[in-house]
Amino acid sequence: MATVATGHEESDTVAPTPRFRAWPLWAAGSGALGFFCTVVTDTRAGDTSDPDYMVTVADMAALDHVWFRVGGIAGYFAVAAILVFAALWHRRVAQRFTWSLGAPIVTYGFIASAAALSLAYGWKGALGDYLHGAAEEGTFDDQGLYVYYVMHDFSPYIGWVPVTVGLLGLAWMAFRERLVSRALGGVAGFFALLLLGAVAVTGVPGLPFASSLVLVVVGTWLAVGRSPITREALV
Repeated sequence: MATVATGHEESDTVAPTPRFRAWPLWAAGSGALGFFCTVVTDTRAGDTSDPDYMVTVADMAALDHVWFRVGGIAGYFAVAAILVFAALWHRRVAQRFTWSLGAPIVTYGFIASAAALSLAYGWKGALGDYLHGAAEEGTFDDQGLYVYYVMHDFSPYIGWVPVTVGLLGLAWMAFRERLVSRALGGVAGFFALLLLGAVAVTGVPGLPFASSLVLVVVGTWLAVGRSPITREALV
C-alpha cells in the first residue's frame, strides 16, 4: 500500500493506479457533444457569404428548423453529461482533496457552464419548435422569432466561459498542488489563457467554445494517464 504524495497531508490509502478508469470520459463526451451542438448544428440567417450582411426579421422565414431542433435536443444531453462529470469530480476529487483550491474551481466551472448552456440550447431548441415548418409554427410572428434568434446567436459559444476558467483550475492543480500531471495541466492552462487572451484581443466573446474540444483531450488524458486524483482510494 502507498499514499499519495502531494505536498499536503493525504491520509487515504490508495490502490495501484489502474491503466484505465472510465469516469473522466464524461468530460470527453460532454466536450464532443457540446462541440457538435454549438458548432456543427449552428445555422446562420441571411447571406453568410457576406460578412457585412445585416440580419433582419425578414430572414427568419428562410431558416430551417431541423438543425435547431437537433442541436437543442443534443445540447440537453451535453448539459447532462457536464453535470454527471461535475458530480463525479466532486465525489472523487474535491471531497478527497478538501484542501485543494483548484478542485472546486473545476466543479463550479462545470456547474456554471451547465446552467448557461441549458438556456443556450433551450433557445436553440425553441427555434427548432417555433420556426416556419416546425411543430409549433405560428406560435410567434417573425419579430418574435427574431428575438429568439438574437438570444441564441452567441449564447452556445459564451456558455463555455466557466469551463475555460475550470481549465485554469486544472492547471493550478498541476503546478501548485501536484494533483494533476504537469503535462495535462500545461495543456489545459495554455489553451485557457490562449482563448481568454484571444477574447481580449479580438473582442469576440464566443471564442471559449473551443474549450469543448480541450475537454475531449482532458477527459481522455485523465482516463488513460496518471495523476494523483485518479488513484482510487480504498474505503
